[in-house]
Amino acid sequence: MSTDVFGSATTQLGFGAIVGFVIGYAAKKIVKLLLIFLGIFFVSLQYLQYQGYLSINYAKFQEAFELWAGKMFQTPEIPAFVTSGLPFYGSFAAGLFLGFKKG
Repeated sequence: MSTDVFGSATTQLGFGAIVGFVIGYAAKKIVKLLLIFLGIFFVSLQYLQYQGYLSINYAKFQEAFELWAGKMFQTPEIPAFVTSGLPFYGSFAAGLFLGFKKG
């Protein structure tokens, strides 16, 4: 085994883990903020409906959610470029998990 191949794999593993950790950490912080704003928005809608300022069409919400959920849970095909960089993607996934857990 040549040192060139080993160095390249080590670089890919290290870079993938670092990038994954940073993205996971940032993603968790952003998701927390988005969920807080979504919760405030939902509570505001409920309060306005309770006060009689607006009327919410729950059937339309359910229809939109079912359409969205149907698209989200379809099984995607794995492109060939994903399997070509497995060391990078594997370490990226591990770093992403650790960053998300740490954030």
